[in-house]
Amino acid sequence: MPVSFVAPHNRRWVLLAAILASALGFIDGSVIAIALPALRESLGAGLSEAQWIYNSYMLMLSGFLLAGGALGDKLGLGRSFAAGIAGFVLASLFCALAQTSEQMIAARAAQGLAAAVMVPGSLAVISRAYPRGERGAAIGLWAASSSLTTALGPALGGAFLSFGGPEAWRMIFAINLPLGALAVWLILAHTRDPAPEPNRRIDVLGGVLASLGFFLIAFAFTQATPLYGLAGAVVLAGFVAHELRTPAPMVEIRLFALRDFAAVNLATLCLWIGFQAVLFYLPMTLIAGWGQDALLSALTFAPMSLCIALFSPRMGRLADRFGPRPLITAGAVTIAAGFLALGVAVAAEAFWLGVLPATGFVGFGLALVVAPLTTAVVNAVPDAHAGTASGVNNAAARVAGLMGVASLGLVAQARYLAEGGRESFGAFSDSLGHAQAMIAGFQSLVLVCAAVALLAGAIIWLGMSRAQASSSASQ
Repeated sequence: MPVSFVAPHNRRWVLLAAILASALGFIDGSVIAIALPALRESLGAGLSEAQWIYNSYMLMLSGFLLAGGALGDKLGLGRSFAAGIAGFVLASLFCALAQTSEQMIAARAAQGLAAAVMVPGSLAVISRAYPRGERGAAIGLWAASSSLTTALGPALGGAFLSFGGPEAWRMIFAINLPLGALAVWLILAHTRDPAPEPNRRIDVLGGVLASLGFFLIAFAFTQATPLYGLAGAVVLAGFVAHELRTPAPMVEIRLFALRDFAAVNLATLCLWIGFQAVLFYLPMTLIAGWGQDALLSALTFAPMSLCIALFSPRMGRLADRFGPRPLITAGAVTIAAGFLALGVAVAAEAFWLGVLPATGFVGFGLALVVAPLTTAVVNAVPDAHAGTASGVNNAAARVAGLMGVASLGLVAQARYLAEGGRESFGAFSDSLGHAQAMIAGFQSLVLVCAAVALLAGAIIWLGMSRAQASSSASQ
C-alpha cells in the first residue's frame, strides 16, 4: 500500500503551513522595498548595493527554482519543503544580524536558495494533500491569503520603521523566525513521505549555469559593463546546450518550440519586468523623494493586492469560458495605463487621490492577467508537461524581476543625474533638487514599464494562436 502523504483530518494543518510559508516569501518580497531607504542608511549601501540586496535573492530563486522542485521528488515533498522553510528562516536571521551591505547580500542569496525549495513546495503540498475535487477551493484560499499577506506585510514593516528607530528594519527579517518554526512543525507533525527515490537525478549543473548566466547579465546592467552581459549570454547558451543533452533536464527546452508556450512566457517576462521594477522603485521614490513616512508609504500596494484577491477567481472562470487571450491582452493594456497614471501621480505628489488609485488600477490589470496566464501556459503543452510548464513560467517571472530591477535602475539613475541629482536615486538627501530629480527618474522608469507592458499585450494578441484560445473556451 502506498504511504498516504497526509490524513484527511490533517489537511487543514498542511494548508496552514503552505500559507505561512508563502507569507514568508511574499512579505519579504513586498517589504524589502519599504525597508530599503532605512536599510541603505544603516549599512551605508549605494544604489548598486541596494539593487543587489534585491537581486541576490531573485538570482538564486530564479536559477534553482526548478531544481528545488525536483529535490522534493527525490527526497520527499514534506522533508524538502520543511528543509526549505528552515533554511529560509536561518538565512532571515543572518539578514537581521547583517552589519555590512556585503553581509546582507550574501544572506539574501542564501534566502533565495532556500526559497527555491520552499516556493514550489508550497503549492505542491496542497496538490498532494487534497483530492482533485477539493483542490481548487484549497488553492483559492491559499491565493487569497497570499494576496492579503502581500498587502499587510508592508503595513507591518512600515509600522516597525516608523516607531522602532533606525535599526527597526531588522525586525522585518526577525519576524520570519516564529512563523517559519510553526510552519516546519506543522509539516513534520502532519505529513508522511514515502521512501526517497535514490535513482532520481537533479540537474545541479543546469542550476549553476542558469544562475551564473543571470548573475553576469544582472551585473552588466548594474555596473553598466556590456562585457559581463556578453559573458552571461555565452553561459546561458551553454545552459541551453546542456539542457538539450542531459537525460534529466531542469528545463525541457523543446517546449519553447510550441508557439503558445513561447508567447505566454515571453509575455510573462515583459509584464513582470515592469511590475517588479515599479514594486521596487516606487516606495523608494515616495520615502526618499517625497520624504513621506514609511508607515504611510506601506499602504501603497494595498489596493493592488486587494484587487488581485477579489477579482482573480472570477477571471479564472472567464478564462475557462472565453479563453485566456483577450483577458491577458486587456490586462496588459490596463497595467500599462496604471503605470502611466503612477507617473502623473508621483509628479503631482498626490498619494490618496493619485498613487493609491493608480496602484489599484495596476492590480485590476494583474487580476485580469494572473489566472488566465496560468491557464494559458498549462494548456499550451501536453498534460504530461503541465508541471514543467508551470515551473518554467514561474521562473520566467522571477528572472523578469531580476532583470527589471537591474536594468530599469539605470534608466532612473540616468534621468536623476540629468535633472541635477547629486547623490544616487533612492538615497536620503537634503541637496537642492534631489526630490525633483528622483521624481523625474521615476517618471522615465514608468514610461519604459508601460511600453514593455504594451509589448506583452501585443505578443499575446499576435503570437498566441487562436486555436488555443478557442479550445480553452470550449472545454
